[in-house]
Amino acid sequence: MQNCARIVLNNKATRIAVVSASAGVTNHLVTLAHTAMTQEQIKDICSAIKAIEMAIVNQLNEPELVQDKLDDLLDEMAGLAHHEEILHRDDLKDQLLSMGERISSLLFSAVINEMGNQAINFDVRKVLRTDSEFGAASPEPETIAALSTALLMPEANNAIVVTQGFVGADEHGKTTTLGRGGSDFTAALLAEALHAQVCEIWTDVAGVYTTDPRIAPNAHPLPELSFEEAAEMATFGAKVLHPATMEPALRGNVKVFVGSSKAPGQGGTWIMRDCEDEPPYRAITRRKEQVMVTVKTPKMMYAQGFLQQVFAIIAKHRLSVDLVTTSEISVSFTLDNPANSVAQRLNKETIAELETLCDVKVEHGFDLVTVVGNHMQSAKGVSSKIFAAVADYNLRMICFGANPHNMSFLVNEKNSTPIVQHLHKALFE
Repeated sequence: MQNCARIVLNNKATRIAVVSASAGVTNHLVTLAHTAMTQEQIKDICSAIKAIEMAIVNQLNEPELVQDKLDDLLDEMAGLAHHEEILHRDDLKDQLLSMGERISSLLFSAVINEMGNQAINFDVRKVLRTDSEFGAASPEPETIAALSTALLMPEANNAIVVTQGFVGADEHGKTTTLGRGGSDFTAALLAEALHAQVCEIWTDVAGVYTTDPRIAPNAHPLPELSFEEAAEMATFGAKVLHPATMEPALRGNVKVFVGSSKAPGQGGTWIMRDCEDEPPYRAITRRKEQVMVTVKTPKMMYAQGFLQQVFAIIAKHRLSVDLVTTSEISVSFTLDNPANSVAQRLNKETIAELETLCDVKVEHGFDLVTVVGNHMQSAKGVSSKIFAAVADYNLRMICFGANPHNMSFLVNEKNSTPIVQHLHKALFE
């Protein structure tokens, strides 16, 4: 937190800091929100969260200044965790999941104040208006802009505003969340709303890498990315960026910087509308926990409207489909399926409805590997080099040609690590 505070204070142009939950807290909260437990087990997890937060508070010079407010938040959290309907009500889950960020913003504003600068802890729910899709709420940019101009801008003129990522509120004032990793998204939405020039994302790595360095040790940070490349990388699994972050940045033409709060001097990656260099291969991403759904009906042959019916059901359940392949009588597509997610719940409902229309086959155990780059459709030799690198592996689905920025494969989860390593060696080393 002190590292981050120094980064904020070293740049006088920084007016708003959006914070995530402390490490480990969100995982504990997800467990509380989704797992049936005894009262004693719930109490133990609440105590573990309190210990994480108190380790920070105890290092403040004047912990008593925040202790009462922290106790109130911890009491609210415990009350929600013990609520008899927590496992069955998505609105209560979102209230509980918001607690990590709400506690972080209280503590981070105290850290900045102790460094001799004025900071205020601002409740983002006053301005970040969303719909009521708890767990994966969609923001309403026009309302956010109007509320931010009226309520947030005056505060930012007088002090550094510390607020919460990931959290919003619907029109009835009920707490909503934007999905895991949503703090970047919040920052980009507020940057767009306030016509900011730059949105800086300070994380645990020095920029966006050619691939995950834990998979390929020779991966290296990228000095620049276009919005389109970054959006593809985020969508297809680059953990450094939230998939939706690029939308408000692109709409508002807000430059995005990604750097490491542990090593701010190392530089990072700039994401902008136009890059000086547009190579055919920019990066490789992996997204785990994919489900392959194949719908099949003899009626599809020469029939009109079957695809429309299939995708109308998917749209109704608000699912995002990445890869699609079709044959004469069947369609295969991929769905994200992380455990305890909104997607997992919707997948079950969607598949049940599809089964009233046609035969449905559901296969698990896949990862999605994507090569991101530029002019991939039109540059000679681009696809052959990729296929040569993965020649020894079975590819279940291939998606290429729909846009110039990516080629994606669905692969068996046990093969995805060596596939990424082979691709990285062939394309970047």
